[in-house]
Amino acid sequence: MICMSESEESMVATHRSVLPTTRESVTHKFVIAGHEGYLTIGLFENGQPGEIFIKMSKEGSTLSGLIQGFCRAFSLALQYGLSTQDAVDRFRGMRFDPMGPTNNPDIPETLSILDYVARYLECHYCNSGQSRVRS
Repeated sequence: MICMSESEESMVATHRSVLPTTRESVTHKFVIAGHEGYLTIGLFENGQPGEIFIKMSKEGSTLSGLIQGFCRAFSLALQYGLSTQDAVDRFRGMRFDPMGPTNNPDIPETLSILDYVARYLECHYCNSGQSRVRS
């Protein structure tokens, strides 16, 4: 049995919002300490993220496999109603390699790939009234 606080219980949704078969998306190329990757964000019709995919240049690595699992869980959480801001709050600040300088002037340093993704989503989807990526 899983024990949840009252606030966590109120966040549990029983309905999954499914993205349209054909949907808008944004693909963002990033580099973290020399590790190249691509972040693709599938969008609901309202312009908010509904799924994410991360493709790392070192295909087949353990890290790549773990990142794919994270993306599936993250996407399902968004589809079951977790807000983008709540998701960002849970994953921002996670620390593991690769970490360090990035090629993004809005996020010059990051603590991990997950920290980078959370901060990217925060920059582009959590500001009031903003639903599309600037760059």
